[in-house]
Amino acid sequence: MSTQTSTPAPAAATGERSSLLRLYLGRGVLAVAWALAFARAHEDVDAVAITLLVVYPLIDAVSSLIDYRATPNGSERRVTAFNGVLSTLAAVAIGIAGAGGVAAVLHVFGAWAVVSGAAQVIVGLRRRGPELGKQWPTLISGGLSVLVGITYNNQAAGDNPSLDVLSVYATGGGVWFILQALLLAWKSRQLRARAA
Repeated sequence: MSTQTSTPAPAAATGERSSLLRLYLGRGVLAVAWALAFARAHEDVDAVAITLLVVYPLIDAVSSLIDYRATPNGSERRVTAFNGVLSTLAAVAIGIAGAGGVAAVLHVFGAWAVVSGAAQVIVGLRRRGPELGKQWPTLISGGLSVLVGITYNNQAAGDNPSLDVLSVYATGGGVWFILQALLLAWKSRQLRARAA
């Protein structure tokens, strides 16, 4: 019985690293932009706020689709597909929860953050080879997403839940994605220098 290795061949690793660099950078910038927009628009859970709330997991779903198409067959590809489906369902659920107010939104967002963060950790662990920069920012970001999601569900059950925390969540996630992109860029430069 053959086992599939998670370490890509050099040429494949270069292509995957370049694809992931663009994906992580774009995902990070979009998350920070979303956080800035949501910070100004969430005083009331109105149509604008709900639209932005739905858009955030959809950004993750599209990112997962792009990642899925660029990832070789294997367990990380299946987890990426799962995360894309999960994020699409989360977008629908958050849109529905918006009618129930802040607490309902926090419950759904928190549950999504827990499961999506766990999926991110699994993918990061699969990509921990030296060719892809060890994935420390991805692992930290996914782990924090799990912890923060649990916190959001606790807040939702409290007396005064607030959506202020979601801008902080998106900003933190965006920064970690950008850091992962910078790490991949540094790794690419390092490997090119060795090959020269």
